[in-house]
Amino acid sequence: MTRRRSEAPRDRSGPYDPRRAAVETLGREAGYTIKPHRGRLRVALAFPNTYFVGMSNLGLQTVYRLFNAREDVVCERVFLPPKQELKAMGDRRLPLVTIESQTPVNDFDVFALSVSFEWDYTNVLTLLGLANIPVYAKDRTAKHPLIVIGGAVTFVNPEPLALFADVIAAGEGEVLVPALADALTAGDFDRQEALRALTVQRGFYVPSFYDVRYADEGHIAAFEPKAGTGAPAIVRKAAVRTTEALDPPATTIFTPDTEFGSRFLVEVVRGCANLCRFCWAGYNYLPVRAFPADRILAMAAAAKPYSDRAGLVSIALCDHPKIDEILDGLAELGYSISPASLRLDDLTPGIVRRLKASGERSLTIAPETGSDRLRRVINKTMTNEEIAAAAEMIFAEGIENLKLYYMIGLPTETDEDLAAIRDLTVQLHKVMLSHARARGRIGRIIASVNPLVPKPGTAYQWLPMERPDSIDRKIKYLRELTAGVDNVYFNIKSERHSFYQALLSLGDRRVAPAIVEAERNGGHWRAAVAETGVDAEFFVFRDRQADPVLPWDIIDGGQRATFFRGELDKAMKAEWTLPAKRVKDHATAVSAANAS
Repeated sequence: MTRRRSEAPRDRSGPYDPRRAAVETLGREAGYTIKPHRGRLRVALAFPNTYFVGMSNLGLQTVYRLFNAREDVVCERVFLPPKQELKAMGDRRLPLVTIESQTPVNDFDVFALSVSFEWDYTNVLTLLGLANIPVYAKDRTAKHPLIVIGGAVTFVNPEPLALFADVIAAGEGEVLVPALADALTAGDFDRQEALRALTVQRGFYVPSFYDVRYADEGHIAAFEPKAGTGAPAIVRKAAVRTTEALDPPATTIFTPDTEFGSRFLVEVVRGCANLCRFCWAGYNYLPVRAFPADRILAMAAAAKPYSDRAGLVSIALCDHPKIDEILDGLAELGYSISPASLRLDDLTPGIVRRLKASGERSLTIAPETGSDRLRRVINKTMTNEEIAAAAEMIFAEGIENLKLYYMIGLPTETDEDLAAIRDLTVQLHKVMLSHARARGRIGRIIASVNPLVPKPGTAYQWLPMERPDSIDRKIKYLRELTAGVDNVYFNIKSERHSFYQALLSLGDRRVAPAIVEAERNGGHWRAAVAETGVDAEFFVFRDRQADPVLPWDIIDGGQRATFFRGELDKAMKAEWTLPAKRVKDHATAVSAANAS
């Protein structure tokens, strides 16, 4: 039964009670599902961060909807308590309970965690501890829930989490959820039988069914399936072939207590055809699939009683063939519209005009660098001239503010490329001012700059991250270059933050002890690495081009290593994949490369 929002006052008196807090949370929600537990597979579904963050995650909401669409499954949610409440739970040994029925997580058949960010790895362990579940899979027994870890990071590189998971679900929820439910509802629930049943399904990786053999130099020599398990040599990522018959991932539970408020979020297009060489999402969500416009608008109409703001989620929003129809339809429903980052080469005056008419004052674009040469290195197929023309169009249509995404530490980068970031930003600032004077109001340009973390499943997966002293020097130089430009603000992420993100992105299961220690010591990663003896530099600063096996090779993401090596070679020559202008479907070129 799906419930609507009721008015329930918050009771802050007395000591913290997780059950009372769950009831209060339900009182501020609309769209949650309540089911009896008896006779059903019971799934506790977690996002390993706070409710405020997790309820804005479309992956979590989609998996919740897919599980509860089945009559034989009941799925309930759980989140990381806020810091003060977390301490109270630890001090008083309070149980971690679900929101819907306030049932302890340890009573469920399955504890599924949807992980989107490396920084949430320690939170996975915190939730297991609060639920009184051993963090290492080897220490669990049949009395414990089956721990299933899924989400975006797991089909990029699951190995840092491998020792904590009974099952890793690699791929897209629309395929994984039905297969998981089928396997676990067939006959009596037996842990080992269920694991063996899942290994024959696409997208399910059971780490305990594999031995990992290491070479003398320290890299992985082989993943070896254990005899009698039926585990495949390589696990193929699960993905939907077409979205034509699917409802798009969208907000179905509404609450004001989230990162985006009571905003209706909906995925418009999955995947991106541009294939920037650094972008794991661009490769891992291929092929490009647009969700049906009529279904997007139907879900938006159903959500209208709870929201008047729509957030369009996609890494290639304008790749939807009916994006104009979708924007017009949302406007007719009375929504204000906010897009995710927009790809400049697809923007049109009509699209910008529609966004402005819906109340949007800011847009986000990603030049990535200020140099045409370096943009060829990363396969970002646009030029400074095209970026400036797009900015002219954006500001001419009345948009006041612009957010820019840049990276440093890219392959072959020089100081001239850093100066080009300043020059391009100043050029865009002049365009903004030329239109601001006529309006009598000056907007802002905010530039976010991040060091490159070479990601698994990309053309840069073999490359080491740039050394800290070099990144620190570049950060200092860029700050000097950009100081004093009015109405332009540069947010530059530190090298240290990116270093530990790289460790969690590029590591293997030998990183697990550092994750355990970082959870114990409150997130002090330097101390955690030192205490556990994990050789972080081995994973972060080592060139992997000679390695026969990479940690993430256990998952087949759909692209061959020969294709990625060809892309890396072109990067070093500053060549686009396609030497002419970007064509609409780079995926065609990838398919041809993989077939060759």
